[in-house]
Amino acid sequence: MLKSLRHGPSTLATGRVDEAATRALAERLAAASQRALGRSLAIRQVDAGSCNGCELEIHMLNGIVYDLERFGLRFVASPRHADVLLVTGPLTRNMQEALLRTWTATPDPKWVVAVGDCAIDGGAFKGSYAVAGGIEAAVPVDLVIRGCPPTPAQMLDGLRALVEANAR
Repeated sequence: MLKSLRHGPSTLATGRVDEAATRALAERLAAASQRALGRSLAIRQVDAGSCNGCELEIHMLNGIVYDLERFGLRFVASPRHADVLLVTGPLTRNMQEALLRTWTATPDPKWVVAVGDCAIDGGAFKGSYAVAGGIEAAVPVDLVIRGCPPTPAQMLDGLRALVEANAR
């Protein structure tokens, strides 16, 4: 403890976030969601058994740097109010039924986004007795965002691409 008080934390300094690029990306996403849905995009995040690395990055989307609320994008508590299911983690056997029920409860049109390498194919947990694989084993996936974990900017760009592709 004395060493950490003397030398400070052992964490890496964060890189600067390009505020103009973030604003432009979020504004394009808001405009695309208005064209596709006629309203703002509602996102429901589902953890299918992750290590929480992706969730930390998703929480950054609601933080002061990205602040999706200022662009009309929001996370919702119920799948019945969602347009997008943002699913993280490998599909664990005990979450298969819960994910399927969440997907069923989400009204059409709905999109499923697999966030992180684990959600795509099981990632570091692939082959475990407790893991059924990627989330595509339970629900159809419309977009994958690679990374371990992906950055908030990558997630924002992926959501923009998804909505713009479906707004046409």
